[in-house]
Amino acid sequence: MESYEQLLKEAYAKVKVVKISSERFEIPKAKGFISGKNTIITNITQISDYLRRPLEHIIKFLQQQLAVSGKMESDRLILNTKLNSEKINQKIQEYAKEYVLCTECSKPDTEITTEKGIKFKKCLACGAKSPVKS
Repeated sequence: MESYEQLLKEAYAKVKVVKISSERFEIPKAKGFISGKNTIITNITQISDYLRRPLEHIIKFLQQQLAVSGKMESDRLILNTKLNSEKINQKIQEYAKEYVLCTECSKPDTEITTEKGIKFKKCLACGAKSPVKS
């Protein structure tokens, strides 16, 4: 029979570590410019890294919500319409609320998991689990 300390060590080894910080979760604002009929976002990879979500998922969400087609070219997202940064930043905030921030404790320490074909947002800080849109 294993000792309590040994079992405790094994349990801690299996738990994911959540980085505790007192700083406020602030998403970087979209930076870019309008070139002809296109809007070019130059820091989309930085936003993706900060949110800790796949770049493709964020791009798909933005294209769907803004009803526009686009493509990645090196580190830039090119959207095929003229958009102001306020609208893009609003959609990124909506993305964070839906796919990143915990619905219970509002912390960004979440991950997307799939169980029986349903996607859930699981909080690593408080343990809450809530379904997300596909």
